[in-house]
Amino acid sequence: MSSYSSEQFYSNPLNSSLGELAVTSSYLRRTWLVFAAAAFLVSVPVFIQAPLVRSFPWLSLACTVFWIGLSLRLQQRPQSALWGNLLMGFSWTWLAGSIYWGWLRWEPMAHIPIEAIGLPFAIVGLMKGQGKVGHWFYLGSLFGTAMTDLYFYLTDLIPYWRQVMQVEPSLAQAILHNAVIQVQTPWGTGCAVGLVSVLVIVGGASLRTPQLHHWAFGGAVLSTILVDGLFWLGATLL
Repeated sequence: MSSYSSEQFYSNPLNSSLGELAVTSSYLRRTWLVFAAAAFLVSVPVFIQAPLVRSFPWLSLACTVFWIGLSLRLQQRPQSALWGNLLMGFSWTWLAGSIYWGWLRWEPMAHIPIEAIGLPFAIVGLMKGQGKVGHWFYLGSLFGTAMTDLYFYLTDLIPYWRQVMQVEPSLAQAILHNAVIQVQTPWGTGCAVGLVSVLVIVGGASLRTPQLHHWAFGGAVLSTILVDGLFWLGATLL
């Protein structure tokens, strides 16, 4: 019985084209999966961690150990190493969220410094060429958070931030209503359009390359628009 090697298969131009098409399709599917996973992981701290950390801050902080352990375990297997890598970047955002929203949420000035807790590790890792997907996801998440905070400073929403964080959720409605009125001014609208444009340009540019870590960065940056939009919608409906 004659054997048919892979070299013989790809020596046929048609077979070679089909093989390249299959590889390209598989890679494109992977990039979109990384993008979707990054977007999902940006949303998790907002819709899951926020209520958890307000009531059980120590439990939220302890969950960081679980995320790191799961990340290391996934990275030990070649077929799941990519997702373990991404989860490690998420672990830094979860740790920062646990610390800030658990004990320092009424002080906006401390927000970005705490969120940047994983920045030294990301920089060192990237300099060594290690964990690119996770580190770039973390940088994208940090960039999106910085843009959101910048909007709060530009539109003078910081006093409302402090007030909302110091009262019970049931008493926050009037404060959020006043904040929405301030956002709906020409200056507030203009700042929103400007910062959203920056997020779209930066996030969109990262999707123009085939590199998976750029898609993780883009997913984290662009999902910031969705999360902030949902927050604004929720505040206006109160």
